[in-house]
Amino acid sequence: MGWYERRVLPRLLDLTMRHRRLAAYRRRVIAAARGRVLEIGVGSGLNLPFYGPAAERICGVDPSPSLLALAQARGAGSARPLLLIRAAAERLPFAAGAFDTVVMTWTLCTVADPAASLRELKRVLRPGGRLLFVEHGLAPEPGVERWQRRLTPYWKRIGGGCHLDRKTDALLRAAGFEIGELGTGYMKGPKPFTFMYEGSATPLA
Repeated sequence: MGWYERRVLPRLLDLTMRHRRLAAYRRRVIAAARGRVLEIGVGSGLNLPFYGPAAERICGVDPSPSLLALAQARGAGSARPLLLIRAAAERLPFAAGAFDTVVMTWTLCTVADPAASLRELKRVLRPGGRLLFVEHGLAPEPGVERWQRRLTPYWKRIGGGCHLDRKTDALLRAAGFEIGELGTGYMKGPKPFTFMYEGSATPLA
């Protein structure tokens, strides 16, 4: 991990993800979290203020120690137990069925292996548990999709591995999830960066 990834990128991600237009997505998705909650890609902890009393305890994982330090500071004084662990989504250090809810916000775009990551999320969710998600990804318009394919090789170099062209719903179904709710559409901004997938899914047996 180079100087940019250690020093610059964590602060840049924290600043970017604080955009006011993202708050409404966070509020809707996080409000549905219940019981034992695992947040994948907790980053700098920007979701933490949105958890309600139904979230009994929260465990956040992220591969970046710099982002986890920011999350620890942001979560100080939390009214519920908060555990932050350095880990990759592809190899989670938890037992099968350990969580009632998994939260994933703008994370699937950056993981190295989305299929392996989603299989791990399915493994750690209890039967009947829910995956709550909001992700940006592949747009349905051919012209926008072409731009996403062109830009991704360059964008991921400066955006911490972020891919613009991952189709969230298809990846979830391929990993063995049944999508219960799904809303899609563009957030205000350049179309290659702002097509959103928002909803919930449950692991199939």
